[in-house]
Amino acid sequence: MGAIEDVYADLDADVSEDNFREAVEEKVEQMGGLADEETAAMLIAHELTENEAQTVADVQAGMEEVRFLAKVLSIGELRTFERDGADEDGRVINVEAADETGSLRLTFWDGEAVAVDEGEVEVGDVLRVKGRPQEGYNGLEVSVDQAEQDLDASIDVEPGDGETIDALTMGQSNVNVEGVVLDTEPVRTFDRDDGSEGRVANLSIGDETGRVRVTLWDERADRVEEIDAGATVEVVDGYVREREGDLEVHVGEEGAIDELEDGDVAYAPETTPIDDVELDETVDIGGVVRSTDPTRTFDRDDGSEGQVKNIRIQDDTGDIRVALWGEKADRDLAPGDEVVCADVEIQDGWQDDLEASAGWGSTVVVLEDGASMVRTPDAGDSGGDGSDSASRDAGSSTGLSAFADDGDGGETASDDSDAESGRTDGAKTDDTDADGEQIEFTGTVVQTGDPVIVDDGEQTVTVDTAESVRLGEEVTIRGQRRDGEIDAEELF
Repeated sequence: MGAIEDVYADLDADVSEDNFREAVEEKVEQMGGLADEETAAMLIAHELTENEAQTVADVQAGMEEVRFLAKVLSIGELRTFERDGADEDGRVINVEAADETGSLRLTFWDGEAVAVDEGEVEVGDVLRVKGRPQEGYNGLEVSVDQAEQDLDASIDVEPGDGETIDALTMGQSNVNVEGVVLDTEPVRTFDRDDGSEGRVANLSIGDETGRVRVTLWDERADRVEEIDAGATVEVVDGYVREREGDLEVHVGEEGAIDELEDGDVAYAPETTPIDDVELDETVDIGGVVRSTDPTRTFDRDDGSEGQVKNIRIQDDTGDIRVALWGEKADRDLAPGDEVVCADVEIQDGWQDDLEASAGWGSTVVVLEDGASMVRTPDAGDSGGDGSDSASRDAGSSTGLSAFADDGDGGETASDDSDAESGRTDGAKTDDTDADGEQIEFTGTVVQTGDPVIVDDGEQTVTVDTAESVRLGEEVTIRGQRRDGEIDAEELF
């Protein structure tokens, strides 16, 4: 074989040998004899492969030109627009396409757009695309210069993928997905660079496959005030973005979020056993609320005011304090409620105990009657004597029935003595804790003022005292318990 044939044989690009030879001859002529056929062939091969994307995930904004294969998942409507200084309107149509690694939007213009609208491109077609990628309003877009159907190529993605939460992929647009509303956050305002005011709100939705955070922009943000947790909704024409490693579905002016009257979507959260959580992990935990503290306010370094409320939740492996920050501190939670706290960060707490922090990226879900959680597998469960393996396998119950409301004022069967003494914090007690009895309690001050609240990592108590204490100070109280409150005779 000659030099051109040798280079072409090693070339992995979508070009015929005749077209390749023609390009090499043109290159030799352009260089005025400075390159022989072999050098010119290598230069052409480099130009052809430099922008050849192996997968959709390889396509990046900023590439001058890119070639790749993708399957058509959906075709939008043909739109017309006025061009400046032109007598004829422009035409554009958007096509959602994907392979096994991701999805993007293909934008066809004018005559090509009309051809797509008239049926020359259909859902399910595998296209060999050449175009110019750029960051569009709804994510990555490729302005198509050429697209041809490849009848021999196969891509294992089916139209309709993306209709469940676990099928969402980065960069996807024209997303329609249904889910149960798990949590909502109020509308927030911000200043744009052009001086205008923007508005944004968030909610979380879940289905049988997982959950996702939904971000509503500007006029769409008001919808969060019209939808309650527990409603079934459909996100229409959203687009997928990534924030701090997690996917989010965004809804802008082209999208919507509709409440479904007859929605048939279930949410079954997977949780990690509380006893298995480790420092610096971000996990989902669930259980029964054993106690709640009053909301506390504090001043941030920037002068703004923040708020936090601590609750303690328990499953059949243990219990943990959860700090609810910001708007989550306003959640109306009471002992006996079954909750899932998703995407919480495990941190060092008081007295070297671990605690969970539920910040802006977390979701707090109050489960309705009859809802259930399943366990996520724990790597450590395979060790030891195996006595715990049956209760720790993925899919096993979290054991909430052991702590469920027995219908008698929110107390549980294991807390009969607490119910009799009027306590609602769910902590164990004995006869010395009965009203009027002398007790001694050591813990950390988690609220100052009137009343003072002290927590020892096991339980939280309210203290009636005139002594001055500091937030975070460890104190010991001696006194009598009356109506669930310690009347402090000594505090040191």
